[in-house]
Amino acid sequence: MSYGQLVMDNEFAGMIKHVVQGIPINDETLAVDVIREVGSFGHFLSHDHTFKHMKSAQTHPEFIDRRIREEWEKSGGTDIYNRAWEKARYILENHKPEPLPSEVLATMRSIVKETEEEFRVSAGIRETRTSETRRAG
Repeated sequence: MSYGQLVMDNEFAGMIKHVVQGIPINDETLAVDVIREVGSFGHFLSHDHTFKHMKSAQTHPEFIDRRIREEWEKSGGTDIYNRAWEKARYILENHKPEPLPSEVLATMRSIVKETEEEFRVSAGIRETRTSETRRAG
């Protein structure tokens, strides 16, 4: 298991969740009035509407670096895994989780116990069948 990979997977899951939620289609997001105002050959990058919506239109990952290569290299050129691993170290050293309520712990323990009992039974059946198969073969 890699803690850095877990941190990256968390970021990827957030990006997927953002995409799966879909793109809102309404008068504000379609910006028909802005398109009329700017015209066919104008540009939208400096328009107030673009600034207003640019933060919500895409994800803002913590570990995927979208800077141009030269800027990335000047700042040390660390890759996504190393940045995620540093975050994992920080979490491991500093995170203080809230204790689970006793009823939640009891439920979790009962699930684990039931699963262990079921697995032992299944494993015992598999071992017996495997042994029988060897004898028959």
